[in-house]
Amino acid sequence: MNMIPTAVLAPPPPRNMEDMQLPPVMMRDILLKTIFRKNVNMVTEISEALGLPVPISQELVDIAREQKLLEATGTLSAGAGNEMGYQLTDAGKARALDALGQSEYFGAMPVPLHIYKEQVERQSIKNIQITRDQLVNAMGHLVLPDSLLSHLGPAVSAGRSILMYGPPGNGKSSISNGIRDALGDQVYVPRAIEYAGQVITVYDPIVHTLIEQSADAPDQLRRSKRFDSRYVACERPTVVTGGELTLSMLDLVYNPTARTYQAPLQLKSTGGIFIVDDLGRQEESPQALINRWIVPLEESKDILGLQSGEKFEVPFDTLVIFSTNFHPNEIFDKAALRRIFFKIKIDGPNQENYLKIFALVARKKGIPLDESTLVHLLKKKYPTIDNVYANYQPVFLIDQMIAICEFEGIPYQMSPDLIDRAWANMFVKDEVIVK
Repeated sequence: MNMIPTAVLAPPPPRNMEDMQLPPVMMRDILLKTIFRKNVNMVTEISEALGLPVPISQELVDIAREQKLLEATGTLSAGAGNEMGYQLTDAGKARALDALGQSEYFGAMPVPLHIYKEQVERQSIKNIQITRDQLVNAMGHLVLPDSLLSHLGPAVSAGRSILMYGPPGNGKSSISNGIRDALGDQVYVPRAIEYAGQVITVYDPIVHTLIEQSADAPDQLRRSKRFDSRYVACERPTVVTGGELTLSMLDLVYNPTARTYQAPLQLKSTGGIFIVDDLGRQEESPQALINRWIVPLEESKDILGLQSGEKFEVPFDTLVIFSTNFHPNEIFDKAALRRIFFKIKIDGPNQENYLKIFALVARKKGIPLDESTLVHLLKKKYPTIDNVYANYQPVFLIDQMIAICEFEGIPYQMSPDLIDRAWANMFVKDEVIVK
């Protein structure tokens, strides 16, 4: 999805060394490590690797030259724009290796945490206003009652926590994904942030979807640094976890080999959505997970800890969506439920919406509808389960009938007999198995 929205204010690029607000030794060492690891030798290349404007990169190079850590190699060829080349001196190589022994991090200069917090406010999930049309368009592939959209809309616009609960197979996960699709704009994600001299990597290509600069943009616009290059323009992120979620996944991850930290999942999802699917299936109890998030959900800040034991605050700017098949009263106490701002029950469809879903799925999969089969399904099969409909059932039954048709070598079709055979695979009878 290539777009360049203007709603979110971009992080302004630093204008000088004072704007960097990073320890000078850290900046110098990252410069040396980057030259050593990436084998860049011109200031324009160094600038791009560090994500910094050329004047600041030049100033860092000049500082390293004064300290006899870099030396000029002379003007390079015209193809390189007659730029001066630089290389590490023996002392510079020694310092780069020593710095790499302390931390393997090199490349884009980290953004100080307090400066990153300013950008989080500019692009806060709480600034988003979702209209009914946006939500309907994002949920267009789902058949949902208007009353449900009326509950979801204010919940998403508020940017507060949401608990969706109800019987399995009724689209809670699909609705969560639809909410993500409705957001539709972009945020700026730092490649790394800095706190107390420690580097914490944030940008994760698995979580963050890069938004490329449009190729047909004017040359001047493409060439200009319209925002701080230490950030990456991305779609609003979505982190989806399920039964594998543990409390340790919500802490900083320290890499003892690289001697750097990786941001936890909720920090990577800043400005976007954190979906906890299948709540109640995790090793940790739902109550424990909510207890971990009491402060973040109420105060929009999280507490993380370094290896040294030092604790510090980071922004918590995430729309958290909990999805569970359990009734909330079974897995939470009243205090925990009070902390979840919106509680929305996702029920199965009524008969009318069930038939709409069945017809949509049949059309999509190329299997013609048959009235006698539908009558048989509604009058003979569903009464055996007290006429309880679920959103997943049309897809399941139609896929089963297609599989049977392919096996039998007959055209796609539906019939009472095929429905009976498909139905038999949808449920497992309660029975005693003799061992």
